[in-house]
Amino acid sequence: MTFDLYNPTEAHQALREVVRAWGLEHVEPQARAHDESETFNEPLFRRLGSELGLFGVTIPEEDGGVGLDAVASVIIIEELSRFDPGLMLSYLAHDILFTNNFYHCANDEQRARFLPAVISGASIAGMAMSEPGAGTDVLGMTTRAVRRGDTYVLNGTKQWITNGSCGDLFLVYARTTDDPADRRGAWSAFVVEACSPGFTAGRKEEKMGMKSSPTTQLIFEDVEVPSANLLGREGQALKHMMRNLEIERITLAAQSIGIALRCVDEMSRYAITDRKAFGQPLSHFGQIQRLLAESFAHTMAARALLYDVARGIRADNRQSLLAASAKLVATGAAEVVARNAIQIFGGHGYTRDYPVERMLRDAILLSIGGGTNEAMQKNIVSDLVRLHR
Repeated sequence: MTFDLYNPTEAHQALREVVRAWGLEHVEPQARAHDESETFNEPLFRRLGSELGLFGVTIPEEDGGVGLDAVASVIIIEELSRFDPGLMLSYLAHDILFTNNFYHCANDEQRARFLPAVISGASIAGMAMSEPGAGTDVLGMTTRAVRRGDTYVLNGTKQWITNGSCGDLFLVYARTTDDPADRRGAWSAFVVEACSPGFTAGRKEEKMGMKSSPTTQLIFEDVEVPSANLLGREGQALKHMMRNLEIERITLAAQSIGIALRCVDEMSRYAITDRKAFGQPLSHFGQIQRLLAESFAHTMAARALLYDVARGIRADNRQSLLAASAKLVATGAAEVVARNAIQIFGGHGYTRDYPVERMLRDAILLSIGGGTNEAMQKNIVSDLVRLHR
């Protein structure tokens, strides 16, 4: 049997074909309009769960999920990011940052209470970690949760929260100890419902890209959260965070690869068949050949690394070094390839006549979100130091 790196099983191949066809029919036609209006296509987003069954991809079937793996998540996000990376950013926040993370740190009662609505798409979810003064330095968070009987009272502000203005549920990290020296056992995780008194979403951020995905502050003012919504025990949140990092990084890398693949398709068609200069197709000229060839090669190299890493990622097998490497390489490739595409399109590439302008704007976020590329470099070197000691 021949092994296919990108479709390891027949189920993966079938998933890719269904998702790509659905994306062409339903996601591509609306992408430009929602980018330009900076609006979230909530009905279409919910259909990803209710119609396509793409929520809960990594959740076992016995718990209502699809029962697939990290490769399946990569396939979905790569394919649909060809059409609308912003919509996929909201998908990633819902299905990876919340659903996958929640499942692995929740008990059976919590799973039964929250998973059905999240997997069906009836509820939209997200994760709240970053703060105005704590981005890459997540242990600098100041949001506080104080226990009072059977509730915790949350106070603080979260920043850059995907799905902030449309979400129904959020996985929220907060400090539960007063010891300022305790930077590792100080954090606990909670499920917080957006309908809770004192919970408000701040204004929607006006962003350079990913405009079809809403990003806001979340503000907690004496928000009472039932103790039954504490995930695990107090002080376990850092472990929860770490468990989810690798799948978050490879799915952000998958967004980047989707963007790069779309740009390679667009620039190839334009240079080979659509545009001529001096009586020759653009692809006849050496400068254009360099941009095309390097864009294709960089995309395929990053894609191969991504899928090789994704095959090994499970909840009990973190792959920290390789996941950081995949994100670093893929996000860098997406920016370079999108920029090359704009250069090949010339003046048209700088306008909104073609999607490559939108793809570049969307690509830039991916080297910042989910851990900056500078943080990826630091993490890679730290892991290499540990390996070589």
